[in-house]
Amino acid sequence: MRRMIVIMAQGALCCAVLAYGATSGADEEPASPRQGFQLAYADDFERGLDHWEMTDPKAWAIVEEEGKPALALKQNSKHRPPVRSPYSIARPKGVEVQDFVLEVRMKSTTREYGHRDLCVFFGYQDPAHFYYVHLASAADPHAHSVFLVNGADRVSIAKERTGGVRWTDDYHTVRIARDTDTGRIEVFFDDMEKPVITAEDKTLIKGGIGLGSFDDTGIFANLRVWTKTPEETAKK
Repeated sequence: MRRMIVIMAQGALCCAVLAYGATSGADEEPASPRQGFQLAYADDFERGLDHWEMTDPKAWAIVEEEGKPALALKQNSKHRPPVRSPYSIARPKGVEVQDFVLEVRMKSTTREYGHRDLCVFFGYQDPAHFYYVHLASAADPHAHSVFLVNGADRVSIAKERTGGVRWTDDYHTVRIARDTDTGRIEVFFDDMEKPVITAEDKTLIKGGIGLGSFDDTGIFANLRVWTKTPEETAKK
């Protein structure tokens, strides 16, 4: 059974297609990781990429991983953004969120080095205005942080962060949580109790989400996004 949930957030229409059964193969919705939030978007990539928008479509493909489809960034995108920021971005069309919890499984498929990375995007307005989480093997001014792209080259806005993450060649679970009332942004990597990065910022309140990398390759699976209870819900 396929259900369409339409989220009305402060007068703006935010669409999310939930394909429980059609997409996830599950009979019930995944449990919410945060009280007061409900599942608003889910994608197991069984529907392909027609509802996704990429900076370079040729860099992306659907592959089979563990017997199920997954989203693969197979090469660096032939895209140069208007300001210094990641090259490879894939975004589900028509999905915008404000306060949210996003969870996705991610696997790096590149060599080990300090800036080995995969990214999660949110608050996306246009190619020069968005946030991104850059999870890298080693932290420095340009790696392993939450970055703000606001009409200029990206700027690290991390308040606290670890020295990096250990990618390995396996899947890792990444969770991003955002509260726009406080500006709090939390990033979790495998351990959902202790964030590896925190930040506080209210520059961009609502926008699109996405997956990708600055200039590496990787595979993404089991994307889930929870939001606060919508003002209006339509089912189909």
